[in-house]
Amino acid sequence: MAPRVEREARADKAQERTCVVTRQARAPEDLIRFVVGPGDILVPDLRRKLPGRGVWVGLSAAAVGQAVKRKAFERSLKQKVAVSATLADEVDALMVRDAIQALAMANKAGLVSSGFGKVEALAGSGQAAAIIAASDGAEDGKRKIGQALRRAAAIRAEAGLKPRNIPVVAIFAAAELELALGREHVIHAALVPGPATEGFLSRWRRLVRFRTDDAGGTPIIDPAESDAADQTKTEPAGPKAE
Repeated sequence: MAPRVEREARADKAQERTCVVTRQARAPEDLIRFVVGPGDILVPDLRRKLPGRGVWVGLSAAAVGQAVKRKAFERSLKQKVAVSATLADEVDALMVRDAIQALAMANKAGLVSSGFGKVEALAGSGQAAAIIAASDGAEDGKRKIGQALRRAAAIRAEAGLKPRNIPVVAIFAAAELELALGREHVIHAALVPGPATEGFLSRWRRLVRFRTDDAGGTPIIDPAESDAADQTKTEPAGPKAE
């Protein structure tokens, strides 16, 4: 192994943290960090920036639930700490808020379009980096967006181009999308490429992994969206998630 490769391998290994449930060493992005906050209350540290000794748990609701049940936080910290019985749900809510804030940032950067007509056009042209469909929106709208995505894929295939898979996000309710975009009646939205778009998609992927207990890769399509699944079976184009 070349010296440079050896140094990089050692650096990656040094950054790994151990899950208190499985005792497996994982990269920080595959885990959730927790610290002891004021009043000896355990708090999630999604950004991995809070001061204090961190306790790490695998990126899944099941793992967090097991950590609570087994009192793994107290054992790891070697001190009494207040741990919420609904910690997994609280982490989920924080991750949703984090993703919605990231979507708001993408909107401020001018990377988000809403309205069925605009979204369908972006999906059909292949210009979208991601499509959003409200989880409580009509199934007919989701079906039509899926058809537009498949048309775009077929056009690329006929031209001899490599398929460009567009992730479909369908885990946020219309009310959450309205909050992020600052407008009413948001059922469909599309994001075009840009750093803020990747920031949102990174948070969405982590949230899906947390909910589905996927310890492998990051899903590119959430389980609620089936109509467009046929054309989104490989990793999406563009930079990988953080």
